[in-house]
Amino acid sequence: MSKQISDQWLAWLLRLVGFSALFAFVAALMPAWCIVAITDELDLEPFPETPLAFYLARHLSLLYGFVGIALLYLASDLPRYRHLVGFIAIGTVAFGVLQGVIDFQSAMPTWWTVGESVSTVAGGLLIGWLHRTCE
Repeated sequence: MSKQISDQWLAWLLRLVGFSALFAFVAALMPAWCIVAITDELDLEPFPETPLAFYLARHLSLLYGFVGIALLYLASDLPRYRHLVGFIAIGTVAFGVLQGVIDFQSAMPTWWTVGESVSTVAGGLLIGWLHRTCE
């Protein structure tokens, strides 16, 4: 794969993940009843309707949203921020592994753990591979 094509794919991937992460802002601001209803719809344990649980859920969503903004910013001038992309790839793989550990410790359903952690690790590996082919 040529450097230019890899560069385009890398920018596209960062934009896709970044744009998708912006939807987390919706979750950060949704009413409590929506969080409870979505948890029920996913057939998970009942969401604990406590201030701390809502605080943590909303703050995590805010964090994901701001990560999305950061990825969109990196993708907007990839040549300038290329030196950060390798760290993003390593961090994403580590994050995915730790997601799996936390999901396992939290007794999340297997479908959740595999979907969340495996896709995150795969995304980090893809970012790393595209980054290396762009250099």
